[in-house]
Amino acid sequence: MRLVDAPRCPYCARVRIAVAEKGIDVERVEVDLSDRPQWLIELNPPRGRVPVLDDGFTLPESEVIMAYFEDRYPEPALLPDDLAARARARLLLYRFDENLGDDYYAFRRGDDNDLAGRLESLEVGQSLFADIAYVPWVIRARDVLGVELPPRIADWLAKLEERPSIAAEVALVRSL
Repeated sequence: MRLVDAPRCPYCARVRIAVAEKGIDVERVEVDLSDRPQWLIELNPPRGRVPVLDDGFTLPESEVIMAYFEDRYPEPALLPDDLAARARARLLLYRFDENLGDDYYAFRRGDDNDLAGRLESLEVGQSLFADIAYVPWVIRARDVLGVELPPRIADWLAKLEERPSIAAEVALVRSL
């Protein structure tokens, strides 16, 4: 199993964290996003976005890869057992852009945004699956963009940083 990955990409971070949490053995193929190789564009047309998983077939998109890992490697589970809670976790991932992503990227570009409000109201701590989906951006907001996190979110992140998978991502982000 190969994972096409870029260290600075938060979408790839989702997959790296899920891989670590599940103990999956993958061969990581790192690419430079500022100089995407032609083979990546051919693997995931038209823009050559990452992450891309090759497990005998090509599977792009972090949320799809995370769901695939849940199906292929059910233990340890990232989704809760309760069906309603599982659905809620998937819904949080589905609504990522409106809940955080759009305002994060607007802040990063210097455009009008409500990143502070989005962080203040962010639903966290309900499932590891959803937390993994959001934590790469929260780490980058704090450590790359210099955003002061609301106390509730800072506490949530501090607790998650006790997990080796999250601590490794924090270390990677700080090294960029």
